[in-house]
Amino acid sequence: MDISTPSVSLYYGNHKHQAGTIDEKGNDMVNFCPAQDFLPRIQTIKVMLQEITRGIKGAMVEDNKFCLSVHFRCVNDEDNVGVLKEKVESAMKSYKDFRISEGKEVMEIRPNINWDKGLALRYLLGSLGFENSSEILPIYIGDDKTDEDAFKMIKNIGRGFPTVVSSTSKETEALYSLRDPIEVMSFLICLAKWEKDCTLRGG
Repeated sequence: MDISTPSVSLYYGNHKHQAGTIDEKGNDMVNFCPAQDFLPRIQTIKVMLQEITRGIKGAMVEDNKFCLSVHFRCVNDEDNVGVLKEKVESAMKSYKDFRISEGKEVMEIRPNINWDKGLALRYLLGSLGFENSSEILPIYIGDDKTDEDAFKMIKNIGRGFPTVVSSTSKETEALYSLRDPIEVMSFLICLAKWEKDCTLRGG
């Protein structure tokens, strides 16, 4: 079996709300962008969240263009984490077309649209002509709750390698696991070497 790649590199950007490719010159080529109309309000919400987090040491607001992430990994006091969550949830009540989801020590604020990593992955496979190809095995590696939709999508199509990155046992839609980023790198290096060996053997 060959490991093949599309003629252009594909990416899944900005935490689920943009799917596209990168051409040979490295230029972004956005194929699908369902959250475009939300951009002005996302910037308004960003300013509001920055005010909320200003007084909580270690809290940070990240602008991912099509969604916002409120990180509390560096907030030492558990009580402050609780206060932060309450303030964010209270402030977002007036934005009915946005939703909050929790990831790995982060709260994500995103438009309330029917779009997730599983749908984005299916869209990319389809746009590249790979969705119904029995010769393509998608490999998806992730460590966050938001990756579960992509794991489930790969399970549903019945082929591929949905792989969770975790040092502890946990409930997941993934069928395979790697312990940490170091194991991920080792796996990818082995995969690349295997593909090179297959090419040299003509197999």
